[in-house]
Amino acid sequence: MNTKSRAALLSVCSNSLLIVAKLAVGLLTGAVSIISEAIHSAMDLVAALIAFFSVSRSDAPPDECHPYGHDKIENISGVIEALLILVASLWIMTEALDKLLHPEPISGAGWGVLVMGASALVNILVSRHLYRVAKEEESLALEADALHLKADVLTSLGVAAGMLLIWGGVALGWDLARLDPLIAIGVALFILKEAIELLLKALRGLLDHRMEEAELAELEQLLQANCPQGTAYHALRSRQSGRRRHIDFHLTVPPAMTVAASHHLCDELERLIAAMLPHAEVLIHVEPAGVHGG
Repeated sequence: MNTKSRAALLSVCSNSLLIVAKLAVGLLTGAVSIISEAIHSAMDLVAALIAFFSVSRSDAPPDECHPYGHDKIENISGVIEALLILVASLWIMTEALDKLLHPEPISGAGWGVLVMGASALVNILVSRHLYRVAKEEESLALEADALHLKADVLTSLGVAAGMLLIWGGVALGWDLARLDPLIAIGVALFILKEAIELLLKALRGLLDHRMEEAELAELEQLLQANCPQGTAYHALRSRQSGRRRHIDFHLTVPPAMTVAASHHLCDELERLIAAMLPHAEVLIHVEPAGVHGG
């Protein structure tokens, strides 16, 4: 099992435990905000399972049917995860609005504070690990999973604060029952924003979006610095598929340059690009100076 798969499996295990804990306390207290957090974690679990599958498949080598590899599996998983989160947020809002119109007393809010605090701590640790691996491996699926958990940290802390206020209100004889569904609506809106951002990012890869501006600028600087006198490049194109960058451009060389010398120059440029972008696939079209698109 590779590094990405181990990280995804860790997320699966942690989310499974948190779902059980949140659901148990949510049913015990009757707090819709805690139950909404259990649903949020359930969506995180589905996302983690999808991420586990996608990172396992995305590294598969190219084959006859997929000559450019399987990297876009991670983008597809990102779209599915975003749609699941979107559905979950709408369901939470529906339930919370019903509770807001028909408030019910909350019991055992102290348990809610405890489980939400523990959930936030676990997800802080797991999300940091996922972000580190996602950055090292350039994995959109793991980055999406880490984003879910980061959102879960913030919403868990928000629910914990709400439970703490309700707990204190009960002790003082205050009726704060409507605070619970209001917090749940806040959680749902936060999750909705998260889903839209993830969906847009995942779709960029499926639509063959070019590399990031900063990477393109570095690439152009590299080419300008390493194209020998008498040579030049043009028609530079790029697209990103998972962690892989596909780059192609035309390289003009002096008409008298031999095929062997042109090939050696292309090899050197590809080596330099690979050193800067380890997962780049580079295609260079060589043409004699003065001829474009030949």
